[in-house]
Amino acid sequence: MLMSAPASGSVVVGLDVGGTKTNATVLAVDGVFLIGGMLEVPSRVTEGPAAAMAAIAEVFAAALTQVGAAAGDVRAGGLDTPGPASADGVISSRGATNFAQREWWGFDVRAAVEATLGLPVTYHNDGNAAALYAHEQHFGAAAARHSSVAAIVGTGLGGGVVIDGEVVRGSSGMAGELGHVHIPMHGLLEPGQPLPRCNCGFEGDLESVASLTGIRQNLLPYWLSRYPGHPLAELPVDAAAKQVRSYGEQGDEMALHIFGQQAQAIGRMFTIAANFTDPDAFFVGGGVVEAAPHFRDWFLGEVQRYTVLRAEQAEVVGFHVVPDLDMAGARGAAMAALHTIRPS
Repeated sequence: MLMSAPASGSVVVGLDVGGTKTNATVLAVDGVFLIGGMLEVPSRVTEGPAAAMAAIAEVFAAALTQVGAAAGDVRAGGLDTPGPASADGVISSRGATNFAQREWWGFDVRAAVEATLGLPVTYHNDGNAAALYAHEQHFGAAAARHSSVAAIVGTGLGGGVVIDGEVVRGSSGMAGELGHVHIPMHGLLEPGQPLPRCNCGFEGDLESVASLTGIRQNLLPYWLSRYPGHPLAELPVDAAAKQVRSYGEQGDEMALHIFGQQAQAIGRMFTIAANFTDPDAFFVGGGVVEAAPHFRDWFLGEVQRYTVLRAEQAEVVGFHVVPDLDMAGARGAAMAALHTIRPS
């Protein structure tokens, strides 16, 4: 249903810029999201910054039209992109996920969006934005009194750490890069299973196991050597990797070995996090939990089983799925923008 036009200066806009799509949402200053579903356009990031800014302007205008607002109603914008990028939204000097072209290296994407929209714009990476959304949705008005850790399983492994309601960004903006935390591999890998390698150059970090890239490059080739007659052995590895989850939902033995290793890896990372953040909640997001309910519940249960906590921690911590994950980035970005104009 189309909302009536808000009073002047009463909304913020959240923008989630990915490799293929840019998604937008509108958040009223009273905390109500005015767009209930996805509103997205092609992101055009592979065409370079100018094309990407045009796409952002397009989806921004579409979002305001959908809720019956004017540009003058918008007080601030929130932006997220895949990292690595600085705390101020400057893409890494070596590029970033989905921002590989040389034009993007060291590009100040936050400032460019600010200039395009004529608004103050806050920046988080996409994992941090989703983590903030999950945290605030779960804890509501009490968000500032709680802490959480989130792992988002996708092509890579994104994440975020929220302490007392605030995203931990770090001095260079690289905090919460949980995918590149080294985790113990003893007992996780099978005898003779090669040490997994990440695209970042690390060996044995979380992303090398718990990501689609980890499946494609490390887990699936090994497990197909154990199950040479498996139907996925007949497909190119890229196509096969994308089908592993559907086999897991069907109870396929090889697929469950793969996802069991992923769940154990996330549990080991959460064990590490529990010893330096002691959070109230752990969140898991991504395609692995956007699955059939029985598979989602099994996976989350395995993550919890492999998260080693002290008795006092186990009594109070919760394990949850990131809600509305397709919209979590844009919504988290909008929440971050709202924080800049409204005291927590």
